[in-house]
Amino acid sequence: MRKKIAMVLSMFVIASFILAGCGGAKSTNEGQNAQEQQKVTIRFAHWRGEDLEAFNKIIQQFQKENPNIVVNQSVETSEQYRTKIQAELQGGEGPDVFATMPGSDFAALSSANVYVDLSGSSFLSNFNPEHLKPGQIDGKQYAIPYQLVYNIPVYNKDIFQKYNLEPPKDWQGFLALCQKLKDNGITPIILDSEIGIGQFINPMLMNNMPSGDTLSKVQKGEAKLTDSWFVTTLKQFKELNDKGYFQKDVLGTKKAGASALFAQGKGAMLAQGSYMMVTNKQQNPNINQGLLAPITVPADQMKYEGIHTATFMLGINSKSKNIEAAKKFLEFLFRPDIASQYANATGQLLTVKDVKYDSPELSEQSKWLSKKTLFQPRYMVTVREVENAIINAVADVLSGMSPEEAAAKAQKAVDLVVKKQ
Repeated sequence: MRKKIAMVLSMFVIASFILAGCGGAKSTNEGQNAQEQQKVTIRFAHWRGEDLEAFNKIIQQFQKENPNIVVNQSVETSEQYRTKIQAELQGGEGPDVFATMPGSDFAALSSANVYVDLSGSSFLSNFNPEHLKPGQIDGKQYAIPYQLVYNIPVYNKDIFQKYNLEPPKDWQGFLALCQKLKDNGITPIILDSEIGIGQFINPMLMNNMPSGDTLSKVQKGEAKLTDSWFVTTLKQFKELNDKGYFQKDVLGTKKAGASALFAQGKGAMLAQGSYMMVTNKQQNPNINQGLLAPITVPADQMKYEGIHTATFMLGINSKSKNIEAAKKFLEFLFRPDIASQYANATGQLLTVKDVKYDSPELSEQSKWLSKKTLFQPRYMVTVREVENAIINAVADVLSGMSPEEAAAKAQKAVDLVVKKQ
């Protein structure tokens, strides 16, 4: 009897050890699964295909420091991106971290409550407070402008030097400059219809407008596109076009094609902005570039020397399931050492403080930090229909419509917006 009891007890003890061993194995597996589950993937979306490789290198460094976070980069062309990002985010989906432009795009997305409020984030101290304003609404920080761009034409310094030309200080000087270039067989201005018109309209308007915020008044019904300041600007576009100062088939020229023509030396000015300087350099390593703005008034009436924009505004999707991981990624991008790496790889002047620039293009751009520039007027417009009306008016003039007719057509589109308000 005692032997039987001892045997039963022995079997019970052995079974207990077996069960304990199984329990331990299960606990280890659960720990491994938990570690695997902590590894998250975030999607980073933007429109700058030319920055793809630079961001890939930065992402590799980020993932090395944060092995449990995988960052997938997603890039579209600028116009495709604008349409796609609006649809995705307003549909409750979309990337975790995304870029947007100031103005109507930012206004539309913020009104749909797609942004995480980043107010109070420690990384905000890395920025000049003035540069953060385009990403704010009612004092709250929803997006972080990353790039400081000058939306004024890039010019070929060697061509200017060859013909003893200097950036002009008034409208007559600008016309004379263009004529001399044309007389020497060089297209004065390369303008594209994809983004160029929307860029070139800004310096053309800056000194013609009664005030820097006139376009925002247009969408409120407090100013009209049929007023003299806008009609005058359209007349100046017509004058440039009629005198052959743009290349042939402006409306059929895309951004990449315009850059290629400029890089090949077939045009003296590229009517886009400082963001194109590195792309031009990649196509022609020997090109020597500067920045200038057309002054559309007599020199003594000039209020602004050029246009600036704090753009490529980075935000976090409020529907993201990995908000903390997304914040870590932004914090990494905003470190001065990483920002310096991105700036010098892409040729972009940044809003981050203490960035070190080491290229001729960035040195050229930094000269404009001390000039009197106006924040891009087009981005003062927060309604897409009004923004489109302004750009389309220029395209209409380039296609042969009179400035007065183009202005009246544009104002009709604006009137529909004003009535809805």
